[in-house]
Amino acid sequence: MTSYDIAVIGGTGPQGRGLAYRWARHGHRVVLGSRSAERAAEAAAEIAARVPDGSVSGLGNADAAAGADVVVLAVPYDGHDDLVASLAGQLAGKTVISCVNPLGFDKQGPYGLDVPGGSAAETAAALVPSARVVGAFHHVSAPSLWSDAEYLDHEDVLVCGDDAEAKAVAVELARAVTSRDGVDAGRLRIARQLEPWTAVLISINKRYKIRSGTRISGL
Repeated sequence: MTSYDIAVIGGTGPQGRGLAYRWARHGHRVVLGSRSAERAAEAAAEIAARVPDGSVSGLGNADAAAGADVVVLAVPYDGHDDLVASLAGQLAGKTVISCVNPLGFDKQGPYGLDVPGGSAAETAAALVPSARVVGAFHHVSAPSLWSDAEYLDHEDVLVCGDDAEAKAVAVELARAVTSRDGVDAGRLRIARQLEPWTAVLISINKRYKIRSGTRISGL
């Protein structure tokens, strides 16, 4: 397995911290990015306490992204466009994995937002045209990622993108989460379906008091 230098932008949030933990456990060098370098360092220390032989640190977003081969966007959709635009120089030419879910919540529960650019992943690609953007890791549960389970082998990571090499990176990184390669789900525009699917899983979780996941049969 290839070892990557991974920056997780939004690494202090539940999803970003959980993914960083999984990758640090499997030998990748991980840097958590945050608007606050201090908060990023604190979250990195939490992971390091659980993975004492891992390589994990925390920096401000721009510094984290600058030194990485792979940059993961694990941030809330609110403010997403401004953040990506501000990091355009650091993201240029790199593999960028978006697991951003544009969701809204009201009295009826969660729902997918209408995104002007089609999806968060497509918007990131439009903002940084030289970045090789893929969508992946939208549906893995943050509490499950942070759990002691060896793998989340009841789930699959669905990957979409227009760059074959970048998509292959995300497919490979899924092994640290599910024990299997990620599933190639098609072109980047498929993110328009993958991102709001998270609302379905949240609704199921609420109804049945579980942590549901997506598993593809027939492969």
